Amino acid sequence: MADKRLKAALAAKQFVVAPGIHDMISARIADRMGFQALYATGYGTVASHLGVPDAGIATYSDMVSRMGRFARMSSTPVIADADTGYGGLLNVRHTVMGYEEAGITAIQLEDQEVPKKCGHTPGRRVIPAEEMALKIEVAVEARKSEDFLIIARTDARTGLGLEEAIRRGKLYRRAGADIVFIESPETEDEMKRIGQEIDAPLLANNVDGGGRTPILSAETLAAIGYDIAIYPALGFLTVAAALERSYAHLREHGVTHGLGAEVIYDFARMNELMGFPEVWEFDRRWARPETRAAE
Repeated sequence: MADKRLKAALAAKQFVVAPGIHDMISARIADRMGFQALYATGYGTVASHLGVPDAGIATYSDMVSRMGRFARMSSTPVIADADTGYGGLLNVRHTVMGYEEAGITAIQLEDQEVPKKCGHTPGRRVIPAEEMALKIEVAVEARKSEDFLIIARTDARTGLGLEEAIRRGKLYRRAGADIVFIESPETEDEMKRIGQEIDAPLLANNVDGGGRTPILSAETLAAIGYDIAIYPALGFLTVAAALERSYAHLREHGVTHGLGAEVIYDFARMNELMGFPEVWEFDRRWARPETRAAE
């Protein structure tokens, strides 16, 4: 079930910083850091699971199992990308029920046409705002707990302009969205306008490595009216850079010496992260008497 701590944090006006997770290693590491939420990125999850672009190729079945695994293995509330809800109104209902049952705390639904595209790439098209408002109404009705939060994202800014994006954000809030996500504002002034004009908890998308939106500090975002900042790409971009450097080093030198602790994780530390000490303790407890004697 949904974790009530995220809703409580928003009600208490606590600014929430949520790092992106894309696989179980990133989830385990982020879960230890003391964040109030983790953001299960669609881009990174599709890339790590299927090795394909985040372009509407992954299905509901592909994603709900992965997202549920993140939730089950984390003690931190998980915010999960669910694209367009994977279809029409009935699909949205099914998606909301499935994600909530899987243990997700907040689900992100967007107003793009199917197949969707990544939010900071060109060529995105949106459905009529009224259709998306119905999706939000269906999502609200489908959830079992009000602790399961509905995030309404609009991608209208890039193709239809800021005015339309703000109009949609207000409409989706009236339809019942708990959090409004205006994707890809292009200046800090645009972000200030969003904060001033939309009366709802707001989410800022900080895409490292060349996104369309300026990356502002948590302090600045809170001051201009935002409540949540997600960093969806931080994990997988960091991993990709480290892997490329490590593999190149091996190819050039024929040995892994010299990479340094800032690039390569200590193997003993990795064993601890993945829970091997518990496995070893279990093995010791249940070993046959002659095995114990030999240790």
